[in-house]
Amino acid sequence: MKFSVVIVNYNVKYYLEQCLCSLYRAIDNLSAEIFVVDNASVDDSEAYLTERFPRITYIYNKENVGFARANNQAIRQAKGEYVLLLNPDTVLPEQTLEEALLFMDTHPCVGAAGVKMLTDDGRFLRESKRGYPTLAATFGKLSGLGKLFPRSKGLGGYYCNALDADAIHRVEVLAGAFMLLRRSALEKSGLLDEDFFMYGEDIDLSCRIEEAGYENYYLPYPILHYKGESTSKDTYHHVRVFCGAMDIFFRKHGERYGLMGRWLVRVGIHLQMYIRLLMLSLRRIF
Repeated sequence: MKFSVVIVNYNVKYYLEQCLCSLYRAIDNLSAEIFVVDNASVDDSEAYLTERFPRITYIYNKENVGFARANNQAIRQAKGEYVLLLNPDTVLPEQTLEEALLFMDTHPCVGAAGVKMLTDDGRFLRESKRGYPTLAATFGKLSGLGKLFPRSKGLGGYYCNALDADAIHRVEVLAGAFMLLRRSALEKSGLLDEDFFMYGEDIDLSCRIEEAGYENYYLPYPILHYKGESTSKDTYHHVRVFCGAMDIFFRKHGERYGLMGRWLVRVGIHLQMYIRLLMLSLRRIF
């Protein structure tokens, strides 16, 4: 088996339908298997999808177990030489997968690859290529200064703004919306950390793949990503989950920052969380 595709669904059956239709065309000439893990959707996803896509392996959870755990459920069953983690709110051009797999085949040092993600109106999504969240990069992101100084290697380093989006680059962090993983790299790095319910697990896995001796690469092969359609970001729950994931990451990898650096970052994360929760409250009131 050449590769396995793993998609986690949560109440986005129509987006997932689009994704699967594009995926079938993209794997037409490839030896592949597809897993869909449903995290207790309540939009009738099970009946809707199984009738239309009977060749897929489905895993139906009775509760929302989170993104990392749901992916791991399928990865443990997957037989592919490569494993692709793919968001349900994506659409793949026919050539993107073949080009990405060819790159992986010809570069055995690469453990994971991401691609050029575009919004439905053609805008480039900055999270397609990211740098390690150093103190300067994290401060730039949390404070907003990274947007004011996008070309700064320090403040703007979170999204690797200095790197050409239309060229191949080695990067430190990839996005879980499209993450093509070499099986041998996963075996050395371990699967996704299930302490992360949602968000942060892709940064953590990217770091562990490099620690296992492999490299991460950004490839300028495009896909469409309806960013945010698979999750609602304008809720108290989202803010708490997102900031909680960032806190887990910095606690886990805190030795890279030193005691004072780790303390400053964690204070910044919690401060950002309270500010965003306050803004949400004010927006609902007024």
